[in-house]
Formats: sequence, structure tokens, C-alpha cells
Amino acid sequence: MAVLVLGGAGYIGSHAVDQLISRGYDVVVVDNLGTGHRQSVHRDAKFYEGDIRDQGFLTHIFTNESIEGVFHFCAYSLVGESVQKPLAYFNNNVQGLQVLLEVMYEHQVEYIIFSSTAAVYGEPDSVPITEEDSKTPTSPYGESKLMMEKMMHWSHEAYGVKYAALRYFNVAGAKEDGTIGEDHRPETHLIPIVLQTALGQRDQITVFGDDYDTEDGSCIRDYLHVEDLIEAHILAYEYLQNDGEPGAFNLGSSQGYSVFEILEAARNVTQKEIKAIVGERRAGDPSKLVASSDKARQLLGWQPKHDNINDIIGSAWQWHYQHPNGYQEDMEG
Repeated sequence: MAVLVLGGAGYIGSHAVDQLISRGYDVVVVDNLGTGHRQSVHRDAKFYEGDIRDQGFLTHIFTNESIEGVFHFCAYSLVGESVQKPLAYFNNNVQGLQVLLEVMYEHQVEYIIFSSTAAVYGEPDSVPITEEDSKTPTSPYGESKLMMEKMMHWSHEAYGVKYAALRYFNVAGAKEDGTIGEDHRPETHLIPIVLQTALGQRDQITVFGDDYDTEDGSCIRDYLHVEDLIEAHILAYEYLQNDGEPGAFNLGSSQGYSVFEILEAARNVTQKEIKAIVGERRAGDPSKLVASSDKARQLLGWQPKHDNINDIIGSAWQWHYQHPNGYQEDMEG
């Protein structure tokens, strides 16, 4: 039996494929390569290029491969873009999951591990955020992920689908040996942008606001190493197979770092000057987002190993330093 990793050529998906294979799983990957990179997919995985909204394509895979469970990483995920293109986000994310759930039901595949997001909460009621807090998304992206969680809940009620929706905050870092890492075009995540500045690929970084109600005035976010994140996904899969209760789990370090703290840590790790200027606040940016991961720790037995921000940035730096042009350089080579 195999596990199907959707979006397995993306940043998080490729790390999932790598860890699953290292643990002895047979892995089938689906990616349309819209944002993913074929070079990031482990050589021992079976790869299909295509879109999960294509029901015939997906049915062909489930018919030809012995799929036991699904890891879903293939949603559109840019908050700002979702505000500009809401229908594209609902089409890809919500419609894509509907087709997937229909095909899973047809082939009696009952396990799905879903990459959700802290964006389902919107402006938090309190910090740290728990799974029971109110969910009022402030973007089509967050709204689409919440809708997808509800679709899985009702599919569980009707068809017995066993799901875990893993809500995470800021994911960073790379595989320890620097062979796979983060390569988005354009890049929107803070740590890669900081490291691109350290490499001289950007002149400076803009800190969006320094007048928030935090100790140094910049936004505070919860950063999690990508390998700890994937560990939680695999534990959730095993939990469901052992009759664990389907539902949602927050994943975070339970510790927040401000933008200025990330900058200082990056300067220490890279030993580079990283120029930063202060700009205007971005609309909708909460001052502090930190997760309570108690549920995942208690029920899944999850224990993040990389709880030091220097470790997270250090592994990311190793990837960016070795691959300054990301996978494009590997392709040209």
C-alpha cells in the first residue's frame, strides 16, 4: 500500500515525501508544477504531473496505485493574492478537495492528512490560540481552508472519512543536509527574504510597521521547522490509523519571535549585514500570532526538536547559501 502526497513537489510537500520514504513508506506524488519543482521530488517516489481538479486523472491514479491514505499540500496559499483572486482560490482549493473526496470515497480510501492554516482564525481572540477559538477568516485563503475543513468533517459524518486538519503558522527551515528547501517565485515569506538580502539578492528588507503593541514594536509570529511540521503530519496519520478521533490540531513552537528578532538571529547565523527599513503597516496584520500546540503534543505525542530560532534559520541558510537560485540552478546544471 502507498500514501499519496498531493503537492509533493512544493516546499512542504517535498519534505513530507522525503521523510515518508525515509520511514519506509511507498509514496506516490501528484503535482501540477504550477509552483512546485520536479527536482525536489525524491527519486524513489512515483510521480504524476497533473491537477487534482481533473477527476479522470485522479481516478486513474487511484485505480492504478494501491492508495491507503492521502497527504494534501496542494492548495493555493497566498493571502494577498487570494484577496485579488478569490474565485481562483475557491476553485483550486475547495473544488479540488471536493473532487479528491469523491474519488477517495469511490475507492474506499478513508485517511486524509490536510495542510490547514492559522488563517482560519482571523484576528485572534487571545494568545496563544487554541483549536476552540472563534474562526472568522479575514481572507479568501483562510475562508477556503475553513470550508475545506468543514467538507472533511461532514464527509467523516456521512462516509467515515478520517481526517486531521493541521493548522500551522509560519514554517521555515530546510532539510539538514541542504538538499531540499524553500524556493517560491515570487518569495513572500520573511525568513527566505531576509536570507536573500544576506546573499545580496535584495538591497534591503522592509519591516511592515514598528508601532505594534509588542516589546520592540514589530509583529510577533510563531515559527516552526519544516521537519518538525512533517513529523506531526506522520504522527497524525498513525494516530488516525490507530482509531484516533478526527479533527483539527494547531502546530507551532508555542513561542513567538518578532520581525526584529528574526533579523538579529539571521545576522548572527549568516554573519552578514542585513539592511532593514521600516515601512507602513500592512492591512490586516495582527500584532501577535502564537499557537497553543497542547492538543498535538498530548494526542499525537508530538515533540518539536528544533525549538531554537537559530537552528531554524541556520538550516534555511544552508539551503539558500548552497542554492542561491533555488531549483532553477539545479535545472540549469
